[in-house]
Amino acid sequence: MYNNDILRRIRYIFNLSDSKMISIFDSTGLQTTRSEVSDWLKKDDDPDHKKCKDYQLASFLNGLINDKRGKKEGAQSEPEKRLNNNIILRKLKIALNLKDDDILALMALAHFPMSKHELSAFFRKTGHKHYRDCKDQIMRTFLRGLQQKHRPGSDINKEFKWK
Repeated sequence: MYNNDILRRIRYIFNLSDSKMISIFDSTGLQTTRSEVSDWLKKDDDPDHKKCKDYQLASFLNGLINDKRGKKEGAQSEPEKRLNNNIILRKLKIALNLKDDDILALMALAHFPMSKHELSAFFRKTGHKHYRDCKDQIMRTFLRGLQQKHRPGSDINKEFKWK
């Protein structure tokens, strides 16, 4: 999935304003402007659309963790320079204080049941023999489940073009 899509969907799911998003970015030390955030949130076919880079999304997710769980003592985590769906899923799990059963319930809510073993494969180290890449379909389904939980009654197929 594109970073911009993930940023847009998280904003919609949690009903975040521009100023709230800027404060989330700022909490990690990444200074952003309203116009930058606005350009990242624009549709792909908009001429002012700008691509959200991996370290920018990683900073936002780290800030979301700080916002939802509180800032930890000591040095803050450095944002990753390269992201994949596994890292994004892990960061959202931490930010929302989700247990495996919670994630499985969200997946079932989005009509995509999976087992604990399938889910745990996404959180293993890359070299582990049971590691599995989190594909875009899984990420989209997880975000759909989050949306159904946090914004019940919203028509998920109407809000986003699910690629």
